[in-house]
Amino acid sequence: MKIKFRCYPELEPYLPKPTPAKRGTPDWLKTMPLTAWATDFEEEVKTVKGCPPVIDAMTHGFMLPLACDLHVDRGRFEWHWEGLPDDMPPHVPRSPIHFHVAEQVEGSPLFKPGWIPVKFRNLWAAEPEDGWSILYTHPLNRLDLPYRTITGLVDNDRYHDVFTHIPAVWTDPDFIGTLPAGTPIAQAIPVKRETLEMETASMTPAELDVFLEATRSINENPGEYKRLYRVAR
Repeated sequence: MKIKFRCYPELEPYLPKPTPAKRGTPDWLKTMPLTAWATDFEEEVKTVKGCPPVIDAMTHGFMLPLACDLHVDRGRFEWHWEGLPDDMPPHVPRSPIHFHVAEQVEGSPLFKPGWIPVKFRNLWAAEPEDGWSILYTHPLNRLDLPYRTITGLVDNDRYHDVFTHIPAVWTDPDFIGTLPAGTPIAQAIPVKRETLEMETASMTPAELDVFLEATRSINENPGEYKRLYRVAR
């Protein structure tokens, strides 16, 4: 399944491009060891880097980038986007970020004194194949970022002629620093639209035998999920 990303022509030389999520893993994950010494157990244990489901989640889909450097000083946001053409239509954003008001999230867990509702400008229109939507969410397991992207599901196979901007909440009011252009503002995960059905039941005797044997084998053989069950990506 292919997703097309399109931008305004005059912006193309200045914009960082969306990237496959597998190319955007954070530095802390790259430098983290696969195992660590657990003092309480007096043995080596796997870190989250050694957990395939964690890695597969973080490397699934695409990352949407921050359009340009964003300078932040305790709730004050500035940017200097040099070189942009002067003759762009007024509806084409010239800033990497916009703002909401607190009342739009008050009464929800997204509201907290000091948090700032924002909207990142995503300047790439996404078009998946027919029958597919895109789930926009916070880059998975990226609790190190000073904001939390608000998750939304968009039917971009139809809604692809305009940009899908990214609402978020700035959660670190004391942050001082610069988010460089290309910082992931959202993880975009394709979702196929189809009717889902659910069934619940207790295990049959045959299913229970398989369950007990599989559980025993997984517990006794570290890495078995990766060897026997994980699908290569």
